[in-house]
Amino acid sequence: MPAEAAPADGESAPQGPSAREDGSRTAAANGSDKGESDAEAATGPGDETAPAAEAGPAAEAGPAAQAGPGDETAPAAEAGPGAETAPGAETAPAAEAEAGHGAASPAEVRAEVGEPTASTPAPAPAPAPVSSLPKGPPPPRPPEQPRGGLLMGRPFGVPVYVAPSWFLVAALITWVFGNQLDRVLPELGVARYLVALFFAVAFYASVLIHELAHTIAALRFKLPVRRIQLQFFGGVSEIEKEAETPGREFWLAFVGPLLSLVLAGVFYLAMQPVERGTVPGVLLAGLMISNLIVAIFNLLPGLPLDGGRMLRAVVWKITGRPMSGTVAAAWVGRALAVSVLIGLPLLTQSGALGSSAEDSVGMDTVTDALLAAILAAIIWTGAGNSLRMARLREHLPELRARTLTRRAVPVETHTPLSEALRRANDAGARALVVVDANGEPLSLVREAAIVGVPEHRRPWVAVSGLAQDLSDGMRVSAELAGEGLLDVLRATPATEYLVVEETGEIFGVLSAADVERAFVKAMARPS
Repeated sequence: MPAEAAPADGESAPQGPSAREDGSRTAAANGSDKGESDAEAATGPGDETAPAAEAGPAAEAGPAAQAGPGDETAPAAEAGPGAETAPGAETAPAAEAEAGHGAASPAEVRAEVGEPTASTPAPAPAPAPVSSLPKGPPPPRPPEQPRGGLLMGRPFGVPVYVAPSWFLVAALITWVFGNQLDRVLPELGVARYLVALFFAVAFYASVLIHELAHTIAALRFKLPVRRIQLQFFGGVSEIEKEAETPGREFWLAFVGPLLSLVLAGVFYLAMQPVERGTVPGVLLAGLMISNLIVAIFNLLPGLPLDGGRMLRAVVWKITGRPMSGTVAAAWVGRALAVSVLIGLPLLTQSGALGSSAEDSVGMDTVTDALLAAILAAIIWTGAGNSLRMARLREHLPELRARTLTRRAVPVETHTPLSEALRRANDAGARALVVVDANGEPLSLVREAAIVGVPEHRRPWVAVSGLAQDLSDGMRVSAELAGEGLLDVLRATPATEYLVVEETGEIFGVLSAADVERAFVKAMARPS
């Protein structure tokens, strides 16, 4: 029941960067195969190769939801740039990201893509500068399809999933509560387990209401919610963005425990006219106590619990820095995890939780210790993940399309690769954009495909055979940065993107590999 605002999918640590290199290598392997087949099929200098097989863009895995005790709003997003790559051939080394176009020297470019051979045709006249791009609607974002178990419905447009682990905890609650009913209502016999199962379902319905409180508050603050998931230790509301102010962060976290307290009060009032020692009376008492425990537990001031989010908001308000609030609440959460690990078994054995010390022996002691260990591990892990996600958000603004973009040279469709590379070397560029006769961009030459073409074949291979057609999603604004940039790359996974100015002029080409390197470098720096 903790409210933890998200990256993406969550909160998990970013997954994008490490996955992408594999895809780049696949593209290189495809290009290499193409080059070898061209060499075998060539009959003379006049032959032109057929277009190389494109390596399809790979979709990036969404952020993983972070499970927490009670409930938790986990980051949705993982964050990482979009394209994937696969083992195969080696990609051309890419320089570190420089400001502006920051192009490599001609010697460096030749070291990357190879020196043109002596048989390279005479330079063709360069096409006219490309000044604008055809305007089109923004690329539609593919629908999110988070997988979290059995889909139960879509209240307020947010999908609700029941994770497989819920069935395990439901069976556990049924067994434990059923055994307790045998002491209170022995006349029920085996039917007590049906009553216990009803209690388990009703309790998780209360957890769902708790999560819906977080969801409604997030939607009220215009924060997108990816999904709600009911799982082993409660629920998770995956909010894709962080609250903009500490006040909103506080209320977003507080509404969950508040509603659990309200539910406890409702069940208490419903108990009053009901006779004690009956099935309705026992069920109402159990639901009142369980919602009260959920509310109190989630108000504990440590991440990833709701109380931790509230503490984070208070420290954020005092210091003016969200990161300071996260660090404080995360370390309190870790201290809380240690306290649960040691304190819960001691409280049970002392009889402070309602059972006598004589009863708290044997299997009960082992069960309490195991429960304490699981809760402590979840709280400790959630606190650590919150720290990692906060550091990610702090460094995300350092990823700017304008500073990561490579200088590009426009070339026409049938330009030989060797000639295109010569022009790029002369211009100090590290990317090629294929344009039509009117100078309108058609496709981007894939870096991995260039590496796969043997040097002696480059005069006979047209750049169009190594290019990937431009889709609307592959046109990226030079002004994008941070989460906005990553969202665009995730929406259309590719290895290269055309970067354009607000006026529509070509600024250059953005390589997903460059974004990955900058991402990893930023994350390695201390906060």
